[in-house]
Amino acid sequence: MKARTLASVAVAAWVVLVTSACGPEKSTEDADPKPSRPAASSTPPAKPSITPSATPTGDQPAPRTTEAAIERYEEFLHAVGREDIDTVCEVAGPAAEQAEDQGFGPCTATFRITFQMISPTQKKALRTATVDPTRVVELAPGKVEMPTESVKSSATFGEDELGSSTLEYLKNNWYITD
Repeated sequence: MKARTLASVAVAAWVVLVTSACGPEKSTEDADPKPSRPAASSTPPAKPSITPSATPTGDQPAPRTTEAAIERYEEFLHAVGREDIDTVCEVAGPAAEQAEDQGFGPCTATFRITFQMISPTQKKALRTATVDPTRVVELAPGKVEMPTESVKSSATFGEDELGSSTLEYLKNNWYITD
């Protein structure tokens, strides 16, 4: 779990908070890939503002491919750069629940703090970041790792700033689980 990086530099705290977003994993309240916990604010959760081909539409599941996992992770990176809390919390849901169980606050609260820790230059870089598919590691069917060095952007991110993320295929879509 990325919680061990909390004591690192401020941007490293972002990694911890990335893994403390909210979402559907292990939730019995909602089988759809939407946030299952109420938002900390009075604003109701909204659907993601970007719907790439890796995101299911209607009853259509996302493809269970590494390419779809990459698209989903890029959607997450872009959402962090735009401070799109709803998309961030939706994609990082399973990891968020784990982190919240370990004492971190709900996704909407922790990410609002996290967004303040990311420099404007890094946010701008994340809005257009891509993932080099040759550096993505398939750990098992339906489980891939996005190493830090797979993220290509105009800003450099170290392991202690961005960290590697594991995505798993759950409930017909890809989610960050670690």
